[in-house]
Amino acid sequence: MFNVEMYKGSRQENYQLVKKQLQALLHGEKNQIANLSNTSALLNQFLDRINWVGFYLLDDNNELVLGPFQGLPACVRIPLGKGVCGTSAQNKETLRVEDVHQFPGHIACDAASNSEIVIPLIKDGELLGVLDIDSPEKNRFDELDQEQLEELTAILVEYL
Repeated sequence: MFNVEMYKGSRQENYQLVKKQLQALLHGEKNQIANLSNTSALLNQFLDRINWVGFYLLDDNNELVLGPFQGLPACVRIPLGKGVCGTSAQNKETLRVEDVHQFPGHIACDAASNSEIVIPLIKDGELLGVLDIDSPEKNRFDELDQEQLEELTAILVEYL
């Protein structure tokens, strides 16, 4: 059973709590869709000032395909190297973009999005997909968000 938490600590303390909650949600479950779905729901409940959180998964055609998410309907396919998600996936590195409208080749799935963080999901050196989080605010994501979300995705990848 999951109870909605009111995160009242420091940002660092709150991230520690959400990582523990994620481990509890994923414990013993091996189904990828269930784990990605619960992770996107948890992050949507935890993170403030966002308008989309979810996953794009690498398919057999070497393309990112929409996976479980929370938010408005989204772009279904993103080629590697295109937009923030495709670039993050191709380079296997986190991208934190203060203003997506300044990012070359940005793919505007939601016109309300102004900043974005994308974290690749890598297991045993292989790209599985990316975690994508959008915000209607410019410069929403900082170094703490990046560090903690990278740790969170490392937890998730253990269950994929």
